[in-house]
Amino acid sequence: MTGLMVCIAVLAAASAFGMWHRRRKGRPMVHERDDGARLDAAGIGAELGERATLLQFSSAFCQPCRATRRTLAEVAGMVAGVAHVEIDAEDHLDLVRRLEVERTPTVLVLDADGAIVRRAAGQPRKADVIAALGAAVRD
Repeated sequence: MTGLMVCIAVLAAASAFGMWHRRRKGRPMVHERDDGARLDAAGIGAELGERATLLQFSSAFCQPCRATRRTLAEVAGMVAGVAHVEIDAEDHLDLVRRLEVERTPTVLVLDADGAIVRRAAGQPRKADVIAALGAAVRD
């Protein structure tokens, strides 16, 4: 088993009720799969990752967006074939409306085909991002 797979298994068990469920006091609220929406490079303005993509919707003066950017970039750097793409929500209002992004930061985890596997609104924890990435990454 690869190091990533061990890490994902441990984190998935440890964060079963983590970021990917509704939480209190402004914590991230996440949903499982969306309604079959798929995104492509043209739609987001950047290439998708070979194995998965961490798509972040941000706004200019959002402090949690900056922390989320660092977390997602670090996780993407740890896993081969995973890309981190950040989108300015104000500059892409059509995409924001289509995907029903209601706050920033919002993070979508896409599989290799661009299907939305996980969605989180709010600043995610690194462990939760890695666990969610496990649902999108294919070996």
